[in-house]
Amino acid sequence: MKTILVTGGAGFIGSNFVDYIFRKYPDYRVLVLDLLTYAGDIENIPIDVRNSNRFEFWYGDVNNLDLVSDLVGRSDIVVHFAAETHVARSLYSHRVFFVTDVLGTQSVANAVLKHSERIDRFIHISTSEVYGTAVYEPMDENHPLNPTSPYAAAKAGADRLVYSYIVAHELPGLIIRPFNNYGPRQHLEKVVPRFITSCILDEPLTIHGDGSASRDWVYSEDTARAVDLAIHAPIGKVRGEVFNVGTGQSLNVLEIAHKVLEAFGIKEGNLVSIPDRYGQVQKHIASNEKAREILGFIPEVSFEDGLKQTIKWYKENRSLWEKQIPLRHVPVKTKDGTVIWY
Repeated sequence: MKTILVTGGAGFIGSNFVDYIFRKYPDYRVLVLDLLTYAGDIENIPIDVRNSNRFEFWYGDVNNLDLVSDLVGRSDIVVHFAAETHVARSLYSHRVFFVTDVLGTQSVANAVLKHSERIDRFIHISTSEVYGTAVYEPMDENHPLNPTSPYAAAKAGADRLVYSYIVAHELPGLIIRPFNNYGPRQHLEKVVPRFITSCILDEPLTIHGDGSASRDWVYSEDTARAVDLAIHAPIGKVRGEVFNVGTGQSLNVLEIAHKVLEAFGIKEGNLVSIPDRYGQVQKHIASNEKAREILGFIPEVSFEDGLKQTIKWYKENRSLWEKQIPLRHVPVKTKDGTVIWY
């Protein structure tokens, strides 16, 4: 029986991965470490998983060195999702991003080093935000790192920190850079669930700027599938490597808004615009050639199908997300000191 430690396993992508891996491998034990900040919720993990004797939940901080070391010492595989993740929030509350994303990652990496004799695989979940706006498209893993927000900068630091541990200490690790994820259980501060819940609540959809910022949107279950492939690929093919996880297609924010409105049968006039936030990344589209060739990863869920499943979840789980309504909008202080709620 393999034991997988998932940091941040009660967050959005982490909980989807826990659900996926728990059901696919009935002989695996799953440990989750999560501080349950505003973006994490124990209810993101299905009740049957939580009640299983193959599952343990540990409430705690990735900066708790002793706790992290103890849990890593019981694990065969470590998947590190835990992070502060929201670009807009990092523009106003930036210090916590470096404490969690950089120092927390160092805590996990150091524990992996301490227990390296028993660790089969160490997966660090980075982000495409480390690239900044595309210098060329599609963006491959050699694209320059040009972070344009404190969040992106913190994740870039964590990304390179993990790489240094892998190289210096020959750890069995690798880095995954997912592009924009969407799906069930995502916090309402993010654009897709914000649009969906605005439709459910009969509110207009808020667009930043002219809505032209484009992204590569990948369904959370596809990301879980990619991490699974990375865990089980031959270590000689993946150690020290970086893998994009994306679809190779992009949609801008305005197109997303129209697709959500169409899915609800709402007229397109139900949109309002606010000034664009600074540090905005204008375009992102992934090259997934490396992940396809080495991991065998091919995204299986189209945006249209993923959006249907996501809308279905938010319609059926209103009691889980209603408590997030006051947190949908994030304060950002502009250069002249004005605070705008994004």
